[in-house]
Formats: sequence, C-alpha cells, structure tokens
Amino acid sequence: MIQFRNVSLTYPNGHKGLKNINLEIKDGEFVVIVGLSGAGKSTLIRSINQMVKPTDGELLIDGENTLKFSDRRLRSFRRNIGMIFQNYNLVKRSSVLRNVLAGRLGHTGTLRSIFSLFSQEDVKLALNSLDRVGIAEKAYIRADQLSGGQQQRVSIARALTQKPKLILADEPVASLDPPTSHAVMKDLKRINKEDNITMVVNLHAIDLSMQYADRIIGLRNGEVVFDGPASSVSEQTFEDIYGRPIKEDDLVGDVSNE
Repeated sequence: MIQFRNVSLTYPNGHKGLKNINLEIKDGEFVVIVGLSGAGKSTLIRSINQMVKPTDGELLIDGENTLKFSDRRLRSFRRNIGMIFQNYNLVKRSSVLRNVLAGRLGHTGTLRSIFSLFSQEDVKLALNSLDRVGIAEKAYIRADQLSGGQQQRVSIARALTQKPKLILADEPVASLDPPTSHAVMKDLKRINKEDNITMVVNLHAIDLSMQYADRIIGLRNGEVVFDGPASSVSEQTFEDIYGRPIKEDDLVGDVSNE
C-alpha cells in the first residue's frame, strides 16, 4: 500500500509542486492521475520513487516511511518499482533485448552490471516479457527501428523484467496516436490484472482515463481536487478538475490551459 500523509513539495525557487497530499493506493489498484499541464501529475508520480523528493510529510510504502531511507536503502527499494516514460527512455542503438535486460540491472552485481553480463534466466525472463507485450520477434533488432508504439512496449517489457510490485507510467501514451494508445493501455491493464501489479498512470486523454482506470485522482495546482472510482466520473467531473469547460481535444489528446 502507498500512503501519502500531508505530503508537500516545495522547489528551491519557492514553487509548490505538491500541497498537503493525503492519499492511499491499495495493492493491485489501477489508478489514473489527471489534471491540466502543470497541475502536479508528474511530480506526484515521481515522488513515489523519489525521482523528486517531497520536502514535507510522510510517504509510506508497505508501512515504511520511504522519505527516511538512506541512499543504499532507496536503491534497493527502487528495484521493486518499474517506470515507464513518455519518451520511452531506450538506448536507441542497442537491441530490443538489451534494452529489456536493463530491467535486471538493479538485481545484478556491480561487476556484472558494468559488463552487461546477464544470466540465461535473465535472458529468458526478458524474452518472456517481450512475448507478453506481443513483440518477441523484435528482440534482436535495434530499438530505433521500431515504431513509437513498439518502443513503448519495449519499455513496458523492461519494467516487467524488474519483477516489480508497482509500475509508474508518466504520460505513457502522450506521443502515440489514439489506436496505438488504446493498445498500450490494454497491455498495462492486462498486466495489472494478471500479475496484480499496482499501476499509477498519468494521462491527459479523458476517454482513456475513464475506460481503463479503476480509480481517478484529479489534481489542480498541486492539490487533490477529486478522488473516486472511474465508474462515478463524467465529463462534468473533468470540468470541475480542470476548472474550465471540456474541449474536443481533451477527449483524446493533450490538455492545456488555453
């Protein structure tokens, strides 16, 4: 379970990225975070694995306040958290398989990591992860030869290869067309159900949020302004979260303040 207790984050310039966040996310939930650009979605999701570190409050995972972890304990803790990015974060000149095997680096000794020496068990796990997202046949080609949707599936496979308890996805479909976006979201939803992996996903598109989430959390100006089951959400809910009327582009594309 993830628990935010009065969590705030103030940047050195004084800007408040998060303001007094109180949330509980249960194991196995599929949670979607929504809000306008600048609302704090990425800050919230990246605070969970401390890519950004809150300045106040407690952030408990399985009962431990992770904000008190030493650097060594934090590295160990991050092994259990997969991360999926909007821009895929792949080594484009490396093979698909080598990119997926990067998910095992946190579980590999220092010397083996330096020389990218992976066990046959690791290779088998990586190939199985690629098979689960439907691109096993791409294992030995370079990552930059794949389409955007295929590259995002590689990043999902990389996260799976960590054997995580939790996957964080920061705008995972923002660079993809609508049909590919749905395909990627279906992969994430299926993995959530089959493996009981907790998913916390930032999305812009309203239709994707309502279709795939178990629960939707709305942010505005770094504060939680909505938290409820996806089944209870309507377009009016999103207008309340955004503080403005819904536009056509909001339904399938990026959301802006304009």
